[in-house]
Amino acid sequence: MRRPFEQIVTDHGPMVLRVCRAVLGPQDADEAWSETFLSALKAYPDLPPGANVEAWLVTIAHRKAIDVTRAAARRPVPVGDPPERPAPGRPEDWDGDLWRALKALPERQRQAVAYHYLAGLPYKEIAALSGGTADAARRAAADGVRTLRRTYPRAIDEEGVAG
Repeated sequence: MRRPFEQIVTDHGPMVLRVCRAVLGPQDADEAWSETFLSALKAYPDLPPGANVEAWLVTIAHRKAIDVTRAAARRPVPVGDPPERPAPGRPEDWDGDLWRALKALPERQRQAVAYHYLAGLPYKEIAALSGGTADAARRAAADGVRTLRRTYPRAIDEEGVAG
């Protein structure tokens, strides 16, 4: 028996938001999160029984992140940088320093870190999402975590996730 979609959102929504934030940054993450779950809602009835729901959602989020990035490239660039402020009423605070450290990583490393350490995807699935091999995804994640350990000011635990 298939779980209600609301339960899928409750169970996996925070993880998808963390992945969207890590890949896109705090400004564009909400849009990608919403688009991810709108697409997932439409496709959910056709999801095969026993499918890896987390991997399925991260795949959708990956595609939505690409869409958001492409749309942002077409938008006019404002003059001057507005101050970065966290959105009010967020269930969890987003660390601007963490985003700056993630943003400084090459795109492949940032994606590998987000998909493996935040979403828990195996390297084989990361390779299928971003192209390349599982070994390349493992190397990108390791390089990304090593760079974060050097550049991110807060302590990072053994798994490479800020804690």
